[in-house]
Amino acid sequence: MLDKKSDIIALAQTGTGKTAAFGLPLLELVENASHQVLQALVLCPTRELCRQVTADLRTFAKALKNIRIASVYGGAAMDAQIREIRRGVQITVATPGRLNDLIRRRKIDLSGVKYLVFDEADEMLQMGFKDELDEILAHTPSEKTTCLFSATMSREVEHIARNYMTNPVQITVGRRNTGTENVRHEMYVVHERNRYRAMRAIIDYNPGIYSIIFCRTRRETGEVAEKLIRDGYRADALHGELSQAQRDMVMRKFRNRRLELLVATDVAARGLDVTDLSHVINYNLPDDIASYTHRSGRTGRAGKSGTSIAIVNMREQYRIRHIEKRLNRKFAKCRIPTGQEICKRQLLSRAQQEAAKEQTAYDAERDVFEEIREIFKDVSRDELIMRLVAGQCSNMLEHYSNTDDLNTVKPLPAKRKTRCMERPRAASVKREKQSRERRPDYADKTVFTRFHLNVGRRQGVEPQEILGRLNTASGKKRIRVGKIDIMRNTAVVEAESRFTPQIMEAFRNATINGRSVTIEVARNRESRKISCQRKPCQKAAGRRG
Repeated sequence: MLDKKSDIIALAQTGTGKTAAFGLPLLELVENASHQVLQALVLCPTRELCRQVTADLRTFAKALKNIRIASVYGGAAMDAQIREIRRGVQITVATPGRLNDLIRRRKIDLSGVKYLVFDEADEMLQMGFKDELDEILAHTPSEKTTCLFSATMSREVEHIARNYMTNPVQITVGRRNTGTENVRHEMYVVHERNRYRAMRAIIDYNPGIYSIIFCRTRRETGEVAEKLIRDGYRADALHGELSQAQRDMVMRKFRNRRLELLVATDVAARGLDVTDLSHVINYNLPDDIASYTHRSGRTGRAGKSGTSIAIVNMREQYRIRHIEKRLNRKFAKCRIPTGQEICKRQLLSRAQQEAAKEQTAYDAERDVFEEIREIFKDVSRDELIMRLVAGQCSNMLEHYSNTDDLNTVKPLPAKRKTRCMERPRAASVKREKQSRERRPDYADKTVFTRFHLNVGRRQGVEPQEILGRLNTASGKKRIRVGKIDIMRNTAVVEAESRFTPQIMEAFRNATINGRSVTIEVARNRESRKISCQRKPCQKAAGRRG
């Protein structure tokens, strides 16, 4: 950035210092004396990342005179941001939505911008900021240096490079689209109904955990956080429906370690710079593989090690293979710890904590200790230690006293091939026939609607992924599915008409392998009833006229 005038695309894993990579050159390039003209613009996808980048730049510029940096983002008072810009700034860090508001109100002038930086550029297009970016770029000079920084080279990044940059120089640190080297990736396979119980067991098996838990939707984020709080964990939720003051309060508590678990959506947690995270837990896998790279990059920062955990059901295992191929990393398939293993781990951890405490002088309470010693004179030393440690873990010991095994991988009993199995008896055939006759004919009553998706084989869509999303949309109810046709760039799905709102919501704002998904009800064929009756052959149908 200092030596060349060409545009730059810089790719590096999350946590390797991309903010410093563009922040330090910007502070060197802008003119200190000319603070009345905005010279550098940094665009960020989220409020949290905008505030974080602003704080880092101000830290870097602490010893520089006459450097002014403004932060422009939604959810905060616009009047204060306008007053700050009027006083004059050389660098502005902004989100596209709020910056466009200021442009339309003519409160900010971008005609003097010499340097434009896209931070986490792929996320901006995934969040639907294309129109805002077009409008912002239209108000900047054609002669400027444009720099793009991202952890992954996704389709969105290629789109920005193709439309907004001129012959960019590409700089890659490490391999393209790979995760951080010092992050261990683990997967736990569970039944869908046991997802929360499995996560709780994993948390309890790691005493002292300090983690972000990623969920797919705002609603799920609130539900998971509420369950954790009810079960006694120091947890809270972070999502887009919170006001800026609420988000700041939650992040302040999390950074100060007053919270041990932060339940968040991808958008809310993008760009959070929280040090020393021990784990990242994927309560649900993200829609886009690139989002997993950003999630796992929240831990293992600045050369430290971390663990990224994925909790998946039986139908989602194929998605892990896609992520492994993209990251060039293998997931360790782990067993969910049993109640006995968790209790043992917790007891040992509490004992180590007590042993590590510094010895304190108790001279003032010496008389009380003599009375206490008299009370426990008949209790052995070992038993007293066990009572002390177990008392601190009483709630957890009680919870895991009679829990069942949540692991799904169990060997099926071998079937013995008998003569009865080779040729069923007449009585069993008769019972099966009667059972079929008594069985309700659901298909006669089921009305199906055809849904059209704008993704197909080229985007890596598979039937299992569509079925998984439909199951997620239905909650505890089962959606009946008809034909699934996957073409080159599109797909058509038949599903129960009564679940149309849930299905539309499940695919709204979703992404598959970096491609934004749109869904609509197919208009070229009416909703139809599926009948179990066998269709007559064409020849017979023709004879009937």
